[in-house]
Amino acid sequence: MSVKHVCQCLVFLFVLISAPVHAVPEIQHWVSAQGGRVYFVRTEGLPLLDVKIVFDAGSARDGEKFGLAALTSGMLDTGAGDWDADAIAQRLENVGASLSTGVSRDSAWLSLRSLTHPEKLAVVLETAREILAHPRFDQKDFEREKNRTLLAIKQRGEEPDELVEIAFFQALYGDHPYAHPQEGFTETVTPLTREDLVDFHKRFYVASNAIVVIVGEVTRADAESIAEKLLSGLEKGTAPPALPSPTPVKAAGVIKQQFPSEQTHVRAGILGLAANDPDYFPLYVGNHILGGSGLVSRISEEVREKRGLSYSAYSYFMPLREVGPFEMGLQTRNDKAEVALRVALDTIKNFVANGPTDKELEAAKKNIVGGFVLRLDSNRKLTEQVAAVAFYNRPLDYLAKFTEKVQAVTREDIKRAFRSRIDPDKIQTVLVGGGAR
Repeated sequence: MSVKHVCQCLVFLFVLISAPVHAVPEIQHWVSAQGGRVYFVRTEGLPLLDVKIVFDAGSARDGEKFGLAALTSGMLDTGAGDWDADAIAQRLENVGASLSTGVSRDSAWLSLRSLTHPEKLAVVLETAREILAHPRFDQKDFEREKNRTLLAIKQRGEEPDELVEIAFFQALYGDHPYAHPQEGFTETVTPLTREDLVDFHKRFYVASNAIVVIVGEVTRADAESIAEKLLSGLEKGTAPPALPSPTPVKAAGVIKQQFPSEQTHVRAGILGLAANDPDYFPLYVGNHILGGSGLVSRISEEVREKRGLSYSAYSYFMPLREVGPFEMGLQTRNDKAEVALRVALDTIKNFVANGPTDKELEAAKKNIVGGFVLRLDSNRKLTEQVAAVAFYNRPLDYLAKFTEKVQAVTREDIKRAFRSRIDPDKIQTVLVGGGAR
């Protein structure tokens, strides 16, 4: 999945599980004996359990060893305890379970899905516990995975859509931990050693740095037992210190990278908002109008519909623990790159100055609220949303009050929020392609 798609997923995932009356389930919360934070939602109707264990161990924790967090996460299930990767896969297959790992700038996680049958679930929990607590990081497996990462980085250099995203984050964040891509660079991954992974795991994969999200047809007592089993093999440890705040840019900047392509890929933006920003809802609703609602958004209307300059043009906020970006993106014919960029930036400038119309705001609210109900469809989606609530320390009623918060947004709220966050005179722009001259 491209960085752009990951970002879009992080921004627009506000989905819940379906229930007969579309009620938002209650989120229960407690702290485990080992110090991990636990969030539990009981659902009914299917004998399934979804669990996500999240650590503050994303690429922002790489230090100078860019790519370390991603490589550590990717190797967790290549061997643990007495089992190699094949044995782990066979254990899970035998009980009809699935397990995956992943990493973002902020976090790393292990997700699992299992039937709630006690004997089957016991196998899954034992396996996950060993993967979390005692990954092997075998030297042979390490060399293979590192070589795969290096190959992926090389292939990334042949994708202008990836290159423009990397350059955009570097322009926006400078030397901040958010600036580099999760996979790192060839020059930072090449010197990594197995011992680096062991040290990173020992530092960050600890109970005090863990969040356990449990969603499924189990009781509160069951959920407490599940959390204790999953964390029982981990050291208590300590949570890492907060990340530094990124430094806002002082003036607009333009970066152009030549690339032998028929299309020019464009990104433009500025530091936007953190996950707990008090203006989150005005910014979210406002961006739905500006560039987040597909073909009917203002940016798409101006760039695509009126002028035919790009097949797609969009904008979004990417809320992170520290301030994440506001980003506009499009791709267009090389000879139309400057024109398309100018139209998009003028559209943003106009929106910041004047905000939405009453008609646009009403339509956006209806679309967001109506779509919210349609997304109430699975345990897995609910698990993702509860994990976001937990990791970003949002109120437990955040999901329950989401539509209420959307409905309360006014035109003045949007105008004030955008004017305070988006300075058109400080936007950073990156162009990669044959039109980047």
